[in-house]
Amino acid sequence: METTEQLKFTLVPETLEEGSPEEKASFGMVTIAANGHVLTEGIALLEHNELFSGPHVSGYHMTEWLLWNWWRLLWEPRPAGVDNDEDNDDTWFEWVFAHNMSSIGEGYLWPDIEIASDGVLMRLTSSRTGSPDEKVFRYLGAPRSETITVEAFKKAVDEFAHVVLERLDEESILNTNLHVIWRYLERERDDEGAAAFRRMEAILGHDPGKGDDNEIRECLADATKLGHDTITELAAHTGQRKDRPVRASELEVSARRAGFDMRVRDAVRLGPAESIPEWGTDKAWRIGVAMARAVRQAGGLNGQPIKNTKLTDLAGTSRKVVENINRTTGNISFVLDGENGCSRIALRSKWETGRRFDLARLLADKLCFNHINEPLHPVTRSYTYRQKLQRAFAAELLAPIEAVDDFLDGDTSEEKQNDAGRHFNVSPLTIQSLLVNNGLINREEALDIIDRT
Repeated sequence: METTEQLKFTLVPETLEEGSPEEKASFGMVTIAANGHVLTEGIALLEHNELFSGPHVSGYHMTEWLLWNWWRLLWEPRPAGVDNDEDNDDTWFEWVFAHNMSSIGEGYLWPDIEIASDGVLMRLTSSRTGSPDEKVFRYLGAPRSETITVEAFKKAVDEFAHVVLERLDEESILNTNLHVIWRYLERERDDEGAAAFRRMEAILGHDPGKGDDNEIRECLADATKLGHDTITELAAHTGQRKDRPVRASELEVSARRAGFDMRVRDAVRLGPAESIPEWGTDKAWRIGVAMARAVRQAGGLNGQPIKNTKLTDLAGTSRKVVENINRTTGNISFVLDGENGCSRIALRSKWETGRRFDLARLLADKLCFNHINEPLHPVTRSYTYRQKLQRAFAAELLAPIEAVDDFLDGDTSEEKQNDAGRHFNVSPLTIQSLLVNNGLINREEALDIIDRT
């Protein structure tokens, strides 16, 4: 992926006869373009079906929404599994309200653009108007997704906010709610402690000032012990499940009770000559796949299934880690590093295929983060960049797509997928996800997918 991703919010002023002073000062045609592709193009039905690059809306309300949801848009990942889990409906609707522009409201027809971040890259997904006959502005085109960096998003929103605020100032419209939100946001971003607090609050799934202060402070306190990046991963896992954050002390108890010994120095390593993209320079799944292929090549594995002994050797631990299904954490899988290169690995799943997959994910995490002084390596359900990379690595390591394709030999029936799962000792869902993500079966046929953003 190129490093020149661009996002641009453009406001072309137009006259508004009725409305509040803020709306009149900031009214106009708003265009959103990502990587050179317009995401807001549509037809104005009241203007003789004239084609516009964007709707005529209030720049004030759009900026207000972007700034109020700033922390959540930047750092809160998309909830996992909500499409097939009715118990997560509330979590999903709360997330959509903060991440989809159609929720801005205020009497305007906003574009159906979902903004999802994994903490490193952001994906903007636009959809066409669902019921065109009922709309005064019909958004066109097939669903489109564009990926940009977090920094590109920050820059675009700041530039648009300055445009809108300048228009308000020119009309001597001062001390609006937008001005207040902007001043608070500027102070929080400039204060390291306040920024860390707001970021943690957002990752836990809360609007500014709506989170539990004690809960947030406990997470930040654990960060001094386990590392900020690691606690961020745990918070993302907690936020999407609306659960109580996992505490460092609980993980230490779980490591002793359900864990197994693991020696980092015995695990596989990747040399500097390996042609693997650097962290954050490409989509997470691409880096994960490249790492898995490098590990397979280094181990001379070709396309053969990985037996438990080989897998645990690669990770620097023993077969009982995947075969002793009675020792589980019940929450997340993780590695907790100790002194003298000794670590404890604890797995969540009660199924051997699940334990193998999580072990492979932890191997990926150790390969990426072993040089960082953070003792905890977690596997969670969240869609952060780190967790996406883990999943892609584990799938390609355990069931290389080329080998899976050869095994299926054109037969992608459910029965044959199950056979492939048994052959590679992975779950049928892993096989199905690989087929979907590599275009070998239709996405609609899948029960779940490995996110490739």
